[in-house]
Amino acid sequence: MGYTALYRKFRPAKFSELVGQEHITKTIKNQILSDRVGHAYLFNGGRGTGKTSIAKILARAVNCLNLQDGEPCNECEICKAALDGSLTDIVEMDAASNNSVEDVREIREAVNFLPTKAKYRVYIIDEVHMLSTGAFNALLKTLEEPPKHVKFLLATTEPQKIPATILSRCQRFDFKRISNEDIIKRLKIVCEESKIEISDEALNLIATLAEGGMRDALSILERCNQDGEDKIDENKIRDLVGIPKITYIKQIVESIINYDIDSSLKTIEEIIKEGKDLNNLLWEIIKYVKDILLFKSTGSDQTYSKEEVEDIKNLSEKISKEDLINLICNLSELENSMKMSTQKLIIFQTGIIKLCNKQDIHKSEKNVENDSGNNNSGNNNFSLNNLEQRVTKIENFIRASNFAGKGGKNSFSEKSKNPNFSVHNNSEENSKAIQKPKYEGKTQDYWPKLVENFKEEGKMFMYINLAGTVAKEINDMTLAIEFPNGMTEVAKEFLERPDNKMNLQKTITMAAGKDMQVKFIDCKPQDDEFSNGFESFASHSDVPFNII
Repeated sequence: MGYTALYRKFRPAKFSELVGQEHITKTIKNQILSDRVGHAYLFNGGRGTGKTSIAKILARAVNCLNLQDGEPCNECEICKAALDGSLTDIVEMDAASNNSVEDVREIREAVNFLPTKAKYRVYIIDEVHMLSTGAFNALLKTLEEPPKHVKFLLATTEPQKIPATILSRCQRFDFKRISNEDIIKRLKIVCEESKIEISDEALNLIATLAEGGMRDALSILERCNQDGEDKIDENKIRDLVGIPKITYIKQIVESIINYDIDSSLKTIEEIIKEGKDLNNLLWEIIKYVKDILLFKSTGSDQTYSKEEVEDIKNLSEKISKEDLINLICNLSELENSMKMSTQKLIIFQTGIIKLCNKQDIHKSEKNVENDSGNNNSGNNNFSLNNLEQRVTKIENFIRASNFAGKGGKNSFSEKSKNPNFSVHNNSEENSKAIQKPKYEGKTQDYWPKLVENFKEEGKMFMYINLAGTVAKEINDMTLAIEFPNGMTEVAKEFLERPDNKMNLQKTITMAAGKDMQVKFIDCKPQDDEFSNGFESFASHSDVPFNII
């Protein structure tokens, strides 16, 4: 028998083996036990969270001859045939490669035939959002009123691409990202059964790199176990994945804190010689600075060793919380600059040199103070916009790193508990709100308040994409929203969606007391300004640059 990958070998065979999705498995097991299984399910979630696995388990469970507390026995004739792929009544289709109308028409014709062995004919359609518009239309009628002997199990990572007519005909289950703790528990079981020796630090690093996906974690573990060495440690994982050693990260951060340009460039040169990826390097630097801030604020040492915790403690005593936050913001801006450039090494070196240059930092702080004291409204708006962008970036980073404290409540959750609270206001309330403006003056005057309200109401993605924008009334009926630093693809896709744009226009209309239309304006910075700025910096710097 050929070699089987770890993520296939340890694919969950029962609902109880699924990691981190107990809220879904409990509901489905209850439906099976009460014989109330629906005809169509939609499983949505990130990669490697168990969507296809739960579909396979459910397909066996509804056909199992010896059901055990809602779980398939995996020993009867039907279960064994399903596990080895010989059961023709369970059909798996990848919509990424079978997305035409003809493929769906074959399903429409086949559903009229009774199952050969099993009780139900089950269709598992993976990546269902890849189906064409014609294929969705062909599937619609069958999905709405399928024969009693047919079940549809759909899986996707992008439910927003599925037509609403399909979504409304399915029971939707949203899969959560698997926590690092659950991933580590599962990896320990896999290592024990596979006789793999691994350190706790290595397990923590794999769980972090997996980003909530169990399949990614098993793939990383498998890659690290194929060199034949006795034990897997943190350094081996860093070498295979391309992440610099923690000592290098510490040296760069220490150089920035001590304004030591020479030391930082030497460390970067050593890292480049080892062939490490610059994006991974910058990601590790940001994460390390965040951990210093976390240690300085809460005393949490994450998963570092005693020596590493001592280094973090020493560094935290040399820098304030405000400077750490500023450093994270500046590193995030450097990351964005690298994404838009073909000369990543030059941009990276330049950014680190700037952070290590104490004189430049004081100059920039002085410029900000001068701008804040200037009566020119354009300069004030520019400074405020920069500050809003920096705050937004740090909030995004903290949220992505689970930095926020547990148990926090936003205003939306508190309002939803109020029995008098209603998500949809009636038409009478809307008409009253339109007649009486919520704010006085023009929209551009209170636009920052409107953007801040999105954050207070828990609409974080709307707030993130609108932070730093400038509003200007073109006429009495149209509001232009300008993006001074350019409109990202993510922001464009989110804000241009009809439902999101309608909600935004509704909020502006309620605030202005009159109907307002929204127009987005992308103010991309010119390349010449960046080139001139870079040449000016290079000409006044004593550090030589190698232009590749």
